[in-house]
Amino acid sequence: MNWEKLLNSRRLGDERDNYDVFAHRSAFQRDYDRIIFSSAFRRMQDKTQVFPVPENDFVHNRLTHSIEVSSVGRTLGNLVGQYVLELEPQLKDLGNSMHMFGDIVAAASLAHDVGNPPFGHSGETAIGNYFLNNKELKERYKLNDQEWNDLTKYEGNAHGFRLLTNHHPDEIKGGLRLTYATLGCFSKYPRASIVDDKYLIESSIKRTSSKKFSYFQSENDLFKQVAETLELRKLTKEHPEQRAWARHPLVFMVEAADNICYRIIDLEDGYKLGYLKFNEMEELLIPLLKRSFDAKEALKKYQHIKDLGEKIGYLRAKSINVLIYESMEIFKDNYTAIMSGDFDQEITDIIHSADILEGPIKKANIYLYNRKPVIEIELAGYQVISGLLERFMDAQLNPENGMNKKMLQLLPQQFHVNDQDSAYKKIMKAVDFVARMTDSYALNLYRRLSGHSLPVIG
Repeated sequence: MNWEKLLNSRRLGDERDNYDVFAHRSAFQRDYDRIIFSSAFRRMQDKTQVFPVPENDFVHNRLTHSIEVSSVGRTLGNLVGQYVLELEPQLKDLGNSMHMFGDIVAAASLAHDVGNPPFGHSGETAIGNYFLNNKELKERYKLNDQEWNDLTKYEGNAHGFRLLTNHHPDEIKGGLRLTYATLGCFSKYPRASIVDDKYLIESSIKRTSSKKFSYFQSENDLFKQVAETLELRKLTKEHPEQRAWARHPLVFMVEAADNICYRIIDLEDGYKLGYLKFNEMEELLIPLLKRSFDAKEALKKYQHIKDLGEKIGYLRAKSINVLIYESMEIFKDNYTAIMSGDFDQEITDIIHSADILEGPIKKANIYLYNRKPVIEIELAGYQVISGLLERFMDAQLNPENGMNKKMLQLLPQQFHVNDQDSAYKKIMKAVDFVARMTDSYALNLYRRLSGHSLPVIG
């Protein structure tokens, strides 16, 4: 893979060469702006990150988490850009700068959770399990294996790509019309939902990017267009559906930024909610502070801070800084393998401080992710998503039955289908509607449709 292709600033849906490389905003800064002003991004303010937001307005939701990941991602991207331009100075002659790398990673990081359904991963599970529990739908509506896998293994990352590329409310070609570079950087799992081993050029078992998938069959051709434009390394033999590619090199920085933020900041949320004690936070984070390049001075400054909240904030900031620079060292050490598509691990799993990070991960699993409010949200979300999906699926597929005509009146125009549309398209539209909801909207709509509450008229 080469950077001249990987930094492609043309836009999906608008194939004109980008003429504004030297303008006051780069094409990639425009990507960032388009994402931040999108309704899909705005909806993340009412999507739970870990803890229920009403419990404490300090804790993170999907939107604040994404902004922080984007900030860390920009720094990582700038560091990559600085390194790459030192290795390949001819890229500067083409108008590329260190900050363009940072802008791409920042934009992709900003959007990394945009496809998450209500109630996070329990929402994903609810959608997948709905279809697993209704296996007769596959035969009844003649869905092929690839389409069925899209549904039973429902993936927020693939929904995110769908949102960004072709489901603008006005059906504008290319959706938000982001650059190919940003779309490639956004796609952490560049493969279809099912790829049989016989179509693989080489085994993908050890590839981190084979754990999930980045696009549904409905976006099969769109994703192929993105991957081929960027000239991502192809990992499969020729097949119309079962396709896989190596990651865009900057994906590793998006993933690292996400891992760094949630592993450190989830702890801070847990402390603010009283789930972790101050001394526990010190035990977890001071070892990271000690690996800072200015450890002696940092410890001295830390000891002079009196306010406990400020101490935690300082530990968080220094910890993130350490993890950023250690992640960059791994990128440098594996640069050749990353550019060839051979490297495919989570960078934060092999950084110098990976052993120290095990502490926060274990602590979070024991004391944070299994707290009663978190479990209650997951269980409630599962019921809400399942219930809504059942109602709107039936309405889309059987519009003449019973109250389904009225149910369809609740669907915004962009989710309407035609009689001649395939069953797969009708199903995906119903799933789209549910998956785009915020936590509050999904819960309130479910209550109203279940008769547990009534809307206020007037």
